[in-house]
Amino acid sequence: MKKILFMCTGNTCRSPMAQYYMQKRIKDLNKEDEYFIDSCGLYAINGEVGTLKAIQAMYSFNVDMRAHRAKNLLQVNLNDYDLIITFTMRQKKNLMNYCKGIRRKVFTLVEYTKPNTVFKDIADPFGHNLEAYKECSRTIAHYVDNIIENF
Repeated sequence: MKKILFMCTGNTCRSPMAQYYMQKRIKDLNKEDEYFIDSCGLYAINGEVGTLKAIQAMYSFNVDMRAHRAKNLLQVNLNDYDLIITFTMRQKKNLMNYCKGIRRKVFTLVEYTKPNTVFKDIADPFGHNLEAYKECSRTIAHYVDNIIENF
């Protein structure tokens, strides 16, 4: 089973959008037995719900993430995962400083799917309008689809 962890800052927007989108796509492809998909946040408050705008943005993909509850990085064993995806280079660097032995499996979402791309960050929509969340969700979906095709 391939294990993938998406990690952002608070685990209320980007990482759960990626997690729930990928889980839906994997289910649609009848590959649920092949993957374990999870998410967490560097500074997440355990139990916090996903933001309403992130939930609304994901409806356009027929993804329901109302059940999501944030999980702090300290609640997961990073060594259990084959691939750890962040959304910014800063998150990636912070994570690699936190746990030195995982360097070979940590990438930004853009970096992993388009390694020659110069700009590797996906901006945090937190605090912005619904359109910013929708744009972020479309970007995440695009790159997650690349992971599914190539992992």
